[in-house]
Order: sequence, then C-alpha cells, then structure tokens
Amino acid sequence: MGHGGNNIIPNVHFRKINGCQSGRKNRVFMRTWLDQAGRKKRRSNARKAKAAKVFPRPAAGLLRPVVHPPTQRYNMKLRLGKGFTLDELKEAKIPKKYAKTIGIAIDHRRRNRCTESLQANVERLKLYMSKLLLFPKKAGAKKVRKGDTPRSELQNVAQNTLKEIIPVPKPEKRTRARAITAEEKEASAYKQLKKARTNKHYLGERMKKAKDAAAKET
Repeated sequence: MGHGGNNIIPNVHFRKINGCQSGRKNRVFMRTWLDQAGRKKRRSNARKAKAAKVFPRPAAGLLRPVVHPPTQRYNMKLRLGKGFTLDELKEAKIPKKYAKTIGIAIDHRRRNRCTESLQANVERLKLYMSKLLLFPKKAGAKKVRKGDTPRSELQNVAQNTLKEIIPVPKPEKRTRARAITAEEKEASAYKQLKKARTNKHYLGERMKKAKDAAAKET
C-alpha cells in the first residue's frame, strides 16, 4: 500500500495469463481480421456495380464545390461542400433549374464570404461544362434536343469513375526557401495594419464629408 491517503484498495484482475496457457486463454480477447481480403473485393464489386448502374453518368454522383471547413482549426484545408451557391451559378451563367438536370448540386443556404472562393467554384463549374457530354434521352434523330452532344462524339465515351469528378486542388505543403526581396524588406506589416485600422475608423466620417460636398455642388 502507498502512503497517498484514503485510496481505493487495488484489486485488478489481469485477464492476460503469462506462460504456456496464454495462447489458449487470451485468444478470446483477440480480434481477428481474416475477412480483410474478402471485404476489399466486396467493396470493389459494389463500386463497379454502382458505376454500371449509373452509366454514363459520373460514378461519384453530383458535382460539388470546393469549400473551407469551419473553425480556425480546419479553415486552411479544402474539402467538398454540399452544393454550389446561387451566386456561383449566376456567375457561371448556368440556370438554377438546368443545373439540377446536368448533375450539379445546389445549396441555397451557403453564402460566398469572399471573392476568391466564388471565383474558384465558378472556374470549377466552367471546367465541368467544358467537359460535359449530354446524351439524348431517346433514340432517333428527331428526339435530339438543343444542347445535346452530337452522336458522332458519343462513341466509346469513358465513364468518370473518380471519387470527386474534378479532384480537389491540393495546395503545396512546403514552401522552398528563397532570398528576401528589397520590396519585402522595405514593407512594414505593422504600418499596413495601422493604416487599414485608421481608414476603417474614419470611413464613415469621410463618406459623410464627401456626401455633403456633393450636395453643396448640386
């Protein structure tokens, strides 16, 4: 017993038995993974069956945007989001109702907080539209609708079996060392932040002065 005070009396039961009997007695608590190869084959067959079922559509389903995860811990990463915003569709000149029919996911709740993410997803939509092939719904020359891909281009079309249709761009993790330029040496981050704070502080006052000056001129 230790001298730590009024502690619980140790009464542990180690189930692992040392010696020659450990193999027989401890085998009950060992989890085997003998079906690993079988499960791998089953997953592969399921993927192939799903791809064959949705052919010629992409096996991954709908095209989804690239977004930054929430919170400061994960916002430097990129992942697939639920759907494209209405602003992104408008910028890419794709009607909302038409987008649903050509495999583009839409999320009317998401908002674009910066221009960079908006432009990145607009470029993703434009790339998708440039590679899109639309099969006619019915056979026959009269059944071809406006916007359908000509039948001559639909021969031996390979199905998109990628996990993300268009892969998520992976930023470079490592930045190579380089010499500091003269402009970087002269620039002061403190002064830039200070100036930005000052401009923000006096923005309302300056706008009011400009408005009053414009009113006097008229």
